[in-house]
Amino acid sequence: MTANILFAARSELWAEYETPLHAALDAAGLDCRLATEMPPETVDYIVYAPNSAVQDFAPYTRLKAVLNLWAGVEGVVGNTTLRVPLCRMVDEEGLTQGMVEWVSGHVMRHHLGMDAHIVNPDHRWDPVAPPLACDRPVTVLGLGALGSACARMLRGLGFAVTGWSRSEKRISGIRCLHGDDTLATALRGAQVVVLLLPNTPSTQDVLNASSLALLAPGAFVVNPGRGALIDDDALLAALDSGQVAHATLDVFRIEPLPKDHPFWAHPRVTVTPHIASETRPPSAARVVAENVRRGERGLPFLHVVDRDAGY
Repeated sequence: MTANILFAARSELWAEYETPLHAALDAAGLDCRLATEMPPETVDYIVYAPNSAVQDFAPYTRLKAVLNLWAGVEGVVGNTTLRVPLCRMVDEEGLTQGMVEWVSGHVMRHHLGMDAHIVNPDHRWDPVAPPLACDRPVTVLGLGALGSACARMLRGLGFAVTGWSRSEKRISGIRCLHGDDTLATALRGAQVVVLLLPNTPSTQDVLNASSLALLAPGAFVVNPGRGALIDDDALLAALDSGQVAHATLDVFRIEPLPKDHPFWAHPRVTVTPHIASETRPPSAARVVAENVRRGERGLPFLHVVDRDAGY
């Protein structure tokens, strides 16, 4: 029986995904019809972006699963009309590798003090070597697929890494803490903090005036996770006081970041335009195809979202 797959995302993405999705579905030996429009009652799977036109899932009476193209699901997880499994995008080939490269690059940039050498208009000769990575404690908030991969890479580079998550995780070589009562322990004395938590009511403003004060003076903040994880005003105050030496931010509460936002002009803030990690169509298509294959064979889907937890 042919499985009908609706591609529900911005129209310009169809040109990028059509060929890779067909190739991945064919390689998986699946008999599928893939299109951007089809009668709702005939749809078996929706390849989905939360900013698509599809917001009411009730008409999709034959639907087996919604396969998200993004790692983040906060834009759809609360949709009460969605009553089938929602699978987030976990793509180790593309999404995860891209995040690992971005995070490790910016952590190393701050660790080595590269900015002072790249931009040095006064030609200052200041031969002060950075500490070794083992003497620079790093905390990674969030130990999902992306956070765990970044924590492992940073540990491999020699950093003393503490990971914190809401539920228990175990990663070799990394001190793993979990639960609200250990967050302060995870942050206390950290010289670098990397935020890779999902955006849920319990994680919003996880970095605020109180938690920023726990970091080592002159710490670095690196946020490729979600903009709502940081209290912007508290971060700006910590930057002005020197409690935080620099913040590299890839995500924001409003995107694109408004041109008059203080982050743009602050000398201790680096803004990157939500590029830390992007879904790559060829590898993402293979993830989608594997979940369709599982659904057609009655196997459990991969990366199913816990609706109560929000991720």
